[in-house]
Amino acid sequence: MDTKLFVVQDIEKDAPLLQEAADILKRGGLVAIPTETVYGLAADALNPEAVKKIFAAKGRPADNPLIVHIAEFEEIYGLASQVPESAKILAERFWPGPLTMIVPKGESIPDITSAGLPTVAIRMPSHPIAREIIRRSCPLAAPSANLSGSPSTTTAQHCIHDLGGRVDAIVDGGECRFGVESTVITLAGEKPRLLRPGAITLEELRDALGEVEMDKAVLSQIDPGERVSSPGMKYKHYAPKAKVVIVDGDSESFLRFLNEQTGEGIFGLVFSGEEERANKPCVVYGENDEDVTQAHRLFAALRELDERGAKLVYARCPRKEGVGLAVYNRLLRAAAFEEITL
Repeated sequence: MDTKLFVVQDIEKDAPLLQEAADILKRGGLVAIPTETVYGLAADALNPEAVKKIFAAKGRPADNPLIVHIAEFEEIYGLASQVPESAKILAERFWPGPLTMIVPKGESIPDITSAGLPTVAIRMPSHPIAREIIRRSCPLAAPSANLSGSPSTTTAQHCIHDLGGRVDAIVDGGECRFGVESTVITLAGEKPRLLRPGAITLEELRDALGEVEMDKAVLSQIDPGERVSSPGMKYKHYAPKAKVVIVDGDSESFLRFLNEQTGEGIFGLVFSGEEERANKPCVVYGENDEDVTQAHRLFAALRELDERGAKLVYARCPRKEGVGLAVYNRLLRAAAFEEITL
């Protein structure tokens, strides 16, 4: 398959490219599109045959539900059988933006999109290119535009590396703003529950709704046979080819530990400035105590480790609150939950 590349710098001037991308989607094709979180591999969410192509292109397990992306809040009523008052509160505060809400699904949602669940995950991205493509086409199912299990894509170049020849087109809208996938909250149970942390923090959700629980899968591994209602809960995700081990300790103890390790292909995944005191090659993934920069840089850093031939990576542990919780959640899965506490 020849993959077209559409470089979009101005929505008005590049409208013909956006329309071509939208036409591909309306015909049942696959298009990688930029969002404010990561690049998404988009298909018509209401077309089962189109959605099936997403799983094939990514090598994604079929029991992993997809997120449906919309351009305007009113579109939720055609996708959900019920829109709780809590969804309206969250949409008023956080949409458009990096928040996904799980609600009871309507009859229009195919089982393949929701992985056979009675719920559907919906979000309204804030990226202008994503919203314009949705407006010109249809609601889009769009998981991250990477090969399943590998680090998510935050640039069009990452998409080309993973999906070139597997999809109809890639829309280059520049580097993603946040760098980690959206926060996911379910509103389909007795109490709102955080399923996947992201740029919208647990603290912000609680400020908006009051009590919000945190699912056990955010910080721990769940049973392989357990059904999940959100992406990013069950499988090993976001992993480079190198083995990753999280090391939880302050800067001095981490660097002492890293410098004592012996063997070939050992790298550190560190905060800015620590690479200067390490005797191993390092990749920097942000500033210490600046979790927003860590999130923005994380997936590109994991890809860089592979490019530089890393075999074993010791990763500096981020803080476990705010956006740092999202960074830690992604690192846990990249490391297959292997962590050392100093």
